[in-house]
Amino acid sequence: MAPRQKKPCYVLGVGMTKFIKPRGKVDYTELGFEAGVKAMLDAQISYDDVEQGIACYCYGDSTCGQRVFYQFGMTQIPIYNVNNNCSTGSTGLAMGRNFISSGAADCVLVVGFEKMQAGSLQSHFNDRENPLGTTYKMMATTRGVTKAPGAAQMFGNAGREYMEKYGAKPEDFAEIARINHAHSVNNPYSQFQDVYTLDQIMQSPKVHEPLTKLQCCPTSDGGAAAVLVSQEFLDARPHLKDQAILIAGQCLATDAPSLFSKSAIDLMGWDMTQHAARVAMKEAGVKPSDFAVCELHDCFSANEMILIDALGFSEPGKAHEFVRAGNITYGGKVVVNPSGGLISKGHPLGATGIAQCAELVWHLRGWANNRNVPHTKYALQHNLGLGGAAVVTVYKRADGKEAPVIDSATVGKLSKLGYNPAVEAKGFTAEQVKAVRSREKVNEWALQDTMTKVEARF
Repeated sequence: MAPRQKKPCYVLGVGMTKFIKPRGKVDYTELGFEAGVKAMLDAQISYDDVEQGIACYCYGDSTCGQRVFYQFGMTQIPIYNVNNNCSTGSTGLAMGRNFISSGAADCVLVVGFEKMQAGSLQSHFNDRENPLGTTYKMMATTRGVTKAPGAAQMFGNAGREYMEKYGAKPEDFAEIARINHAHSVNNPYSQFQDVYTLDQIMQSPKVHEPLTKLQCCPTSDGGAAAVLVSQEFLDARPHLKDQAILIAGQCLATDAPSLFSKSAIDLMGWDMTQHAARVAMKEAGVKPSDFAVCELHDCFSANEMILIDALGFSEPGKAHEFVRAGNITYGGKVVVNPSGGLISKGHPLGATGIAQCAELVWHLRGWANNRNVPHTKYALQHNLGLGGAAVVTVYKRADGKEAPVIDSATVGKLSKLGYNPAVEAKGFTAEQVKAVRSREKVNEWALQDTMTKVEARF
């Protein structure tokens, strides 16, 4: 059966917190609240306009979403809690788009947040089968097991296989990390904004060949949010059309049987990424060479290497040559992770996919003027969760034109914030919070002291 034509879905507003080290100092209630308020301010709506709420997180109890959303209002709308490993945020975006495109809603608020524990990812349920149990068993059977963190082993093994098959060198993976760290200096929301030389990256502590510490994403606390709206909702607000970004193509895919082919690359979801990319690009009517900018899931530099290949930016088996030619940064073929990526920006699981969305929305609006990518007409997002789920999304401006470059003073007037949120990470006032919260269906008990805590951080 042929897929039905989808109604247009636009990203009208985005917002995010600065990603920070997980030290337990900021609770998920604050992270989600800050991100949601910023997204509604950006969209110039209030919570009374929201018809469906989607909360995205991996580490938390069953109804953390309600705990966050009730702070905006208690309007009795449906609130869904989503957990899809590292692709949780983009899974929420895909769900929201389905609501809009099917006609089930005209305005959806998607909020991702994560309060993590320091150190490598750990399972919290040791009395039952791990969802990745079969994946770990395949790794143990084919490559063995070391004392390194499990995720680093799996993605590092994929990097090893890429070296064995195609001739990539350890310095090629280090170069990917060098570029991402260099990009992060222009992103005010990035957890790390340090610049490193290639030698510094290669000489940082070894984690699992070919990966060193500076090629691995850190655990993070953070939040991000997006307001998704229908064509009808946007048409009723013509003054906002210049900031509305169309989701032109999207695919949420899961694994194929090739996952267990005994290939370390296949074990990292190669097939589902490739499938999701093909479907999303076909829907949008674009090809890999049409993209000037891309945010992809660089949890480890080895994953970025194989994704450059899987997404079609390079010829098969030539991703390392693509990197060597300077094609993943400014002046090359496509700027990959201008935000700094997961490696430098950080990786609060539930927020990551929505933060990628925010970055690309800012680029297509022309607001990311300190890291602008010339001739941006389409933007590509890739978010991966082992277990597994891959979400690939194609974005374009509502008017179909190339992104302009808008100075921050003008952005401040357009956004009604007085500043450019793409290049400055700021807080908000009590009056701004009042403007986006529900007019009548609120209860201050739900907010507790969140506002005081958020204000104290700025």
